[in-house]
This record gives sequence, structure tokens and C-alpha cells, in this order.
Amino acid sequence: MADEQTNTNNTGNRTTVWNYMMGNKVAASLWLTRIMTISFTILFVLPIFGGNSYSFYQRALLSNAATSALRLYQRLPNFQLNRQYFGQLIMEDSCHYLLYSLIFINSYPITMVLAPLFLFSLLHACDYTKNILTILGSNSLQFMMNLIASLELQQSNILRFIACNEIFLMPGIVLMIFSGKASLLLPFIYYRFITMRYSSRRNPYCRTLFHEMRITVETLCSRPQCPVFLKNFCYRGIALISRLAPQTNS
Repeated sequence: MADEQTNTNNTGNRTTVWNYMMGNKVAASLWLTRIMTISFTILFVLPIFGGNSYSFYQRALLSNAATSALRLYQRLPNFQLNRQYFGQLIMEDSCHYLLYSLIFINSYPITMVLAPLFLFSLLHACDYTKNILTILGSNSLQFMMNLIASLELQQSNILRFIACNEIFLMPGIVLMIFSGKASLLLPFIYYRFITMRYSSRRNPYCRTLFHEMRITVETLCSRPQCPVFLKNFCYRGIALISRLAPQTNS
């Protein structure tokens, strides 16, 4: 009788989860595409099941593009063919990462490219996963709840790491040009992505890290031990980056 009751409860919980997912199909689809991004990234980095690693790389980018498109549908559901709408579109973080996926979809596979997609998907999938686990009410999955809680506590550090990855991917792309693994246009296209991330209203971490790095470099250059040639090089680099940085209200 106890086993039958347990089976009945499990069946009822699964039905409740299904109803919960069908109640908001866009949110459920977002959760699934994020799980796909996480899975394909793991398969690319750790090809434990074989397969074409480049195929996993492209699938991770495509699933992230699908996630970004769905988020844009949530944020800006009514398409309008006017300047105001496209201005709002460009300001959305989801638009930034939709363009990001398209930029690298046919590029040489770079692990750094997938790092922010993996981490964003992991963070944003946590809430939905936690809701599903709560509905299931299974103590056997308590370790998952603990893992999600740990990730949520590290959210700020993870977002800082993502911003750092976004910034240092640029010199990585430049180095790839010299090895013939990237086109000459890629740094210019990626520069547009960086300017959008710098101007982001919802995620200030890229802008904050640029500011912190500038303060750190200027502090190091102000020391008497710093060679003059290195000091001049750093100040010129700061001046160049400052000229390239977009204007923001903050």
C-alpha cells in the first residue's frame, strides 16, 4: 500500500510539473533551450560521448540564439517597424547575445565564446529548476537544491567573470587573426558587441570592470618603480579605450 501511495504521489507530482510547464510555454521553452546550451557546451568541452566537437559548438550557439529570441519575444512582443522599436531592441541584453551567437556561429571554435553562454544559462535556469524541484517535493533531489542555492550566492562573482570574459575575448580574437583562425572583420564586429555590453542598462558589470581595470593600471603606473616606456604605453592604451568607449548616462 505504501508503494502504491508513493507511485500515486509521484504520478501526481509529474502531472503538476507538466501543467506548470504548459501554463507558461515560453518560460518552459526558455528553460529547455538553456538546458540544451549547458549540455552542448559540456559535450564540446568534454567530448566524453564522442561526436563532432564543432557540431556541439554550433548547437550551443544555436540554442543560445533561440533563448535570446524567446527572451526578446517576452520583453518586446509587439514588433514595430520604426526607429523607436529598434532603439529599444538594441538596448536589450537578449539582443546583444543573439548577435553574439550569430557572430561566432561559423567561426573557429573558441571555448571562451561558450563560457558566458554556459554561465548565463546556468544562472537563469536555476529559478525554473528550483520551482520544478519544489513541485516534485523529492528529498532525493535535495543536493540539487543545495547546488542551486550555492550558485545563487555566487551570482555576483559569476556575472563579473562573464564580463571579464567578454572583455578579454577581444585580444584573444586579435591574436587569432595572426594564426589565421579569425577574419579581419571579426574584431570590428565584436567591438560593436562590446559597446552594447558596456552600455547595458540591466547588466553594469562590463562597464564596472573597465572602470576597475583603469584604476588598477593607473595606480600601478603611478608607482616610481614603473618604467617610463611601460607607463607611456599604458596611458596611451587607456586614452585609446576611453575614446572608443560609448557615452552612457551612468
